[in-house]
Amino acid sequence: MPGRTLLSRLISYIFKLFFFTKEKEYENTIPPKSILIVRQHNQFGDLLASVSLFRAIKDTYPNTHLTVIVSPENYYAITKNKYIDDYFVYDKKKMFTWKGLSEFWEVIRKGYDLSIVPATVSISFTSCLIGKLSRSKYKIGPASLADKKNHYSYFFHKRVTLDWRKYPDSHVSDFIQDVIRPVGISTKNFASEITYDKVDKDKVKAFLRNNSVERNAHLIGFHVGAGKPRNRWSMQKFCDLIEKVKIFSPVIYVTGSSSDKNEIDFIREKFPNEILFFLNKSIPELAALISMSD
Repeated sequence: MPGRTLLSRLISYIFKLFFFTKEKEYENTIPPKSILIVRQHNQFGDLLASVSLFRAIKDTYPNTHLTVIVSPENYYAITKNKYIDDYFVYDKKKMFTWKGLSEFWEVIRKGYDLSIVPATVSISFTSCLIGKLSRSKYKIGPASLADKKNHYSYFFHKRVTLDWRKYPDSHVSDFIQDVIRPVGISTKNFASEITYDKVDKDKVKAFLRNNSVERNAHLIGFHVGAGKPRNRWSMQKFCDLIEKVKIFSPVIYVTGSSSDKNEIDFIREKFPNEILFFLNKSIPELAALISMSD
């Protein structure tokens, strides 16, 4: 194909010689006891939108043990997720150490009935390879994504053609299920869901108490950052909106992390001593605070 280098063609050819997997239909007469999902190549938001995928598996097979492979950049999106029984953080740097490599190998070679490699934004060679290397009876992955061929689709027993352009208005939480629908797994509940517990809620209560927030106060929160600059709303518009909600005499808080420093500093400067900042917290803690907000 155009754009593929001679080296990439050679690598693909070599992998095909050793790793070619013959296609076969999935036999779902016996519910799978364990399922592996490889989702290490996506950003936080994409993984958060994958909750419907996890839910679909648990709705279809409530007793299956679900393991998800994630990355250091996105794993916090599924911390304490009630649909996931186990997860492993795939850190490429640690793969160069014996300890990291052996821990990774132990996870993928446990033995699974089904391995799934979803694709929504792009196709990851690493994810496909992990899916192939996993000791699984049946492996599902992308044949292509929006007409972009997966040159390593031969890693899988089931090669699924994925094309979000068929339904351009569908949400990623719907589209992500296309990879599993051919084997009879799906759900109509596309909602994302973050699990938090009493520990998280107690931390939030302590935060509010330490800032002298009364129990009956109106809480309104703003998240002013975004991973990609093109996804960030105008800071001036945020400030205008904050001014408008002051009519409710609320306690206003801002969430974010160190990566949002410029945006947070902008808010601090515009509203000195008027706003609380709930920064660098875990996702379950954020969910607990949001659940208590108006």
